[in-house]
Amino acid sequence: MRCVLHILHVLNHVQEIGNGIVNVAVDLACWQAKAGHCVGVASVGGDYEALLKQYGVQHFQLDQRRSPTHLFKAVRTYQSVVRKFQPHIVHAHMMTGVVLAKVFGNSQYKLVSTVHNEFQNSAILMGLADRVIAVSSSVERSMNQRGISQDKLRVVFNGTLDSPRSRPISEYQPLNLQRPAITTVAGMYHRKGISELIDAFCQVAPDFPTAHLYLVGDGPDRVTFEAQVQNSQFLHRIHFERFQPEPQRYLLSTDIFVLASRQEPFGLVLSEAREAGCAIIASNVDGIPDALDQGAAGILIPAQNSSALAGVLRNLLSDDSMKLLWKQKAQQNLNWLSVKRVNEETMNVYQELVTS
Repeated sequence: MRCVLHILHVLNHVQEIGNGIVNVAVDLACWQAKAGHCVGVASVGGDYEALLKQYGVQHFQLDQRRSPTHLFKAVRTYQSVVRKFQPHIVHAHMMTGVVLAKVFGNSQYKLVSTVHNEFQNSAILMGLADRVIAVSSSVERSMNQRGISQDKLRVVFNGTLDSPRSRPISEYQPLNLQRPAITTVAGMYHRKGISELIDAFCQVAPDFPTAHLYLVGDGPDRVTFEAQVQNSQFLHRIHFERFQPEPQRYLLSTDIFVLASRQEPFGLVLSEAREAGCAIIASNVDGIPDALDQGAAGILIPAQNSSALAGVLRNLLSDDSMKLLWKQKAQQNLNWLSVKRVNEETMNVYQELVTS
């Protein structure tokens, strides 16, 4: 099949650790290669190299660790990759890649960046690209307020349905969780609202003695959250499950999924929770309303408010018909959450640049 475009994705790694930025980039690379484009990924490598190879995506070793020695080598390596691959489009998914591609690249290609964590100070550097993809309306507004021209900005919402990283949802075997099961799948970071979720569970736990809380994920703040649980009388009902490569097995057995984030550009896991048919509660911040059809597919609550979260948990746990209704709502209007749509809209951004 004729290669229409040479597309080079640049990111730090391709490890399977639940990193949404990596997951989006891998999905795009596979879909673009499947469509007949010549696609490369430059990173330090990781678990997804095998999947990329399966789809015909070339992987180039590129170590972008932020030390003078590594960055000097990264510049030379990146320039070598560009000479060899001859990209029409370089799509940088992280800040260091944007700087490499803009400052040390050439004028033969167009540069696209995707902004996820716009709350980081370094996100402003993503604006160096010729086009800046925002993963939600909130990210677009924030980047515009920080000085990125509206002419550069394009919104492409995230999605996970039909991801090459996973099987059809029907092929996963649900775990035998203790129920009613309340679950979050998130990095163990304070910004994910894990502390508030634990506190909210402890507020409702006395009235629902069979309810259990499952915290699926890993991260640097996990020790703090474990210490919080150690002081709770419900220690035996709160489960730290660490990172799981197949979170679908948890979601399929979950009664109520919670994403209590304080900051959340979009939240790929909301797409996965909707597909699995969970009743969803999530913070009304950033890109979460976009992911939940402005509250039609999940209950939106104030962030950093464990009492409000506990109140909604109590309502769902005590009313099976309400819980069933929100499970059904989650699975309505799912088609737009497909990787196919994400790729098509991303390709439209590329075409703008190569035809201008």
